[in-house]
Amino acid sequence: MSTVRGARERARIEVTAAIKDEAKKQLAAEGAAKLSLRAVARELGMASSAIYRYFPSRDELLTALIVDAYDSVGEIAEAAHRTACADAATHLARWVAVTCAVRDWALAHPHEYALIYGSPVPGYTAPQATIGPASRVGFVLIAVVTDACRTDGLALPPLADDLRAEAERMSADLAPGLPPEAAAPLIAAWSQLFGLISFEIFGQFHRVVEAKEVFFREAVTELARTVGLLGARNGARATAGKG
Repeated sequence: MSTVRGARERARIEVTAAIKDEAKKQLAAEGAAKLSLRAVARELGMASSAIYRYFPSRDELLTALIVDAYDSVGEIAEAAHRTACADAATHLARWVAVTCAVRDWALAHPHEYALIYGSPVPGYTAPQATIGPASRVGFVLIAVVTDACRTDGLALPPLADDLRAEAERMSADLAPGLPPEAAAPLIAAWSQLFGLISFEIFGQFHRVVEAKEVFFREAVTELARTVGLLGARNGARATAGKG
């Protein structure tokens, strides 16, 4: 009986993967707004009623694709961070390695990037299940800055008085232990990172930026400095000031 159950589970996994692969093709050709379960079923040679056993609605299929995309870029960011740590890179170099890895993923998966960082899909509301996967890249960046704070120190930027309460909330909610002076610019840098990538992916840099990789690397290095990351290596204690 367990053998039959195992075979059925493997078949379900294979069909689910085939549905998602076909849905990704539709995303590339038509965009998320036109994603259709019936069209996916037709391309796979499935009865329309059969596909609903795997995904009861278009929104559930969209959610699965969104979670997969967030997990994919999150894994890339985490792997880049592990490699940089293993190489004993500076925290600034770790930040650059992670952000460049995210850009590389976006360039290789533009339609999946557009699904998670592009315009909202009309009529779709992302459920709670997307929050964890969506946070993975952000948590890697938080880890880089938090580790720098604990070891090398941060050149903390000044914090406007009227922003302090919000920065303290950000620190408490998103990065416990990180000074508010770093938390606020970190959130700003995170948003600017995806602004840079989006401009490139969606063509806004056309005839504006030619050396895109060099430009991006320099831009994310400057973002790291706005957060207070220093170039000192692990064990070389740097001075952390509040500016």
